[in-house]
Amino acid sequence: MKNLATFLGVLSAVFGAIVLRPVNSYQAFMWKSTATAQTPGLVLLGSLAAVLGMKQRSPLAVITGTLGAGIGVTYIRRTVAPHDGFTRAFGRDWQRRIPPEAERRMLRRRLTWRLPRVPKPCLTRDVPFCTIPGTNRRLLADIWQPPASVEPSGTAIVYLYGGSWHFFDKDVLTRPLFRQLAGQGHVVMDAAHRSCPETDLAGMVGDVHRAVAWIKANAAQYGIDPGRVVVMGGSSGAHIALLAAYAPDEPRLIPQDLRKVDTSVMAVVSFYGIPEMSSAYRRWLAQEGASPPPPPPRQRPEPGKLANALYTLMLGRPLTAVQLPPAPPVRQLMRNLLGGLPDEVPEMYDLASPVHHVRASCPPTLMFQGTHDAVVPLQAARKLYRALDTAGVPVVYVEFPWTEHAFDGMYPPMANPAARAALYDLERFLACVAADRQPAGQPRSTH
Repeated sequence: MKNLATFLGVLSAVFGAIVLRPVNSYQAFMWKSTATAQTPGLVLLGSLAAVLGMKQRSPLAVITGTLGAGIGVTYIRRTVAPHDGFTRAFGRDWQRRIPPEAERRMLRRRLTWRLPRVPKPCLTRDVPFCTIPGTNRRLLADIWQPPASVEPSGTAIVYLYGGSWHFFDKDVLTRPLFRQLAGQGHVVMDAAHRSCPETDLAGMVGDVHRAVAWIKANAAQYGIDPGRVVVMGGSSGAHIALLAAYAPDEPRLIPQDLRKVDTSVMAVVSFYGIPEMSSAYRRWLAQEGASPPPPPPRQRPEPGKLANALYTLMLGRPLTAVQLPPAPPVRQLMRNLLGGLPDEVPEMYDLASPVHHVRASCPPTLMFQGTHDAVVPLQAARKLYRALDTAGVPVVYVEFPWTEHAFDGMYPPMANPAARAALYDLERFLACVAADRQPAGQPRSTH
């Protein structure tokens, strides 16, 4: 028992150290993300080790267990602490903007152990929303509609997934979030977009505009107000969402067939989106140089039944159905996305940087950023926030201490303090930005 207490204490201290330590390589990314997402478990593990250590008179177990539990408690408290972002963006009376009936369906606290039960929403898979002109390429979306027992809010959310502009698809680690948002009465359009090397940055942003144009054109069918469309995304998805929101009239990013179509949005939500491309490129290049060379390709073993079951629960498809090619080198990634490196096409790096498109007419913005983000330079995120604030754009900037990139993708969801705190703020942000708009009264669709 004494050896067990010591083992648990040392394990909790090791995971605590991982929480505190920023990472500079992709190899350590998963360890860091898992440690911060599971800090409630770290608290329990450390506390158990300390209690067992006291009973077994093991000073090492007591010290290491207390250290691990203390780090976990500190992380949770700092992550879920209140902030003044809404007051700065919407004024001291911002809470009055939220209808009482909507607030009753929201999270009550920033730290929750489980999402509230919501009625089952209506999910329609693989709805085609456009065909790329001159091709047979169709883009598909999953549409999440409110349950029949929930009054529609009139707000639609166009969501763009992340994946370094090269990987993944819709319906990846987002189902718990979409269920909660649909339970609030919102319609969620989980939109697919083309990726590199099929297209470049302009093509991806154009696909965002196509999704916005489609949901606006079909507003009456889905019971939404066409003036209450929000674009939201994670990582590279947040990046193209920011560009679409901040530069709706930029001719280099608008498809020719949409030049006279209104694709402006009510608001934009960025989960760790890239604010500035040049600084991000420099960071990624340095990380690539510091990382060991990838191992030679080898046959991946077949996953077990438990791994497939867990993956299916999170992603909606078995692990065996998800096959990703190796990530391209950083220079090749940027050539695929922007057509060259910063010294070759500097104008493209300016075009691809949301911070360079900030002006007073930008829509209200909600930004989530971790201070230990290995992908997005923290100073660039702060620079975007300051630019928006200086321009007079309502912006809520939420910074999570010691937190990694893609923090909301780590499961199980009930144990992830940053993901729960982000959902708490997201629900209130959507209510605040919609408060000044009266629902257009479109009939609700039947489902």
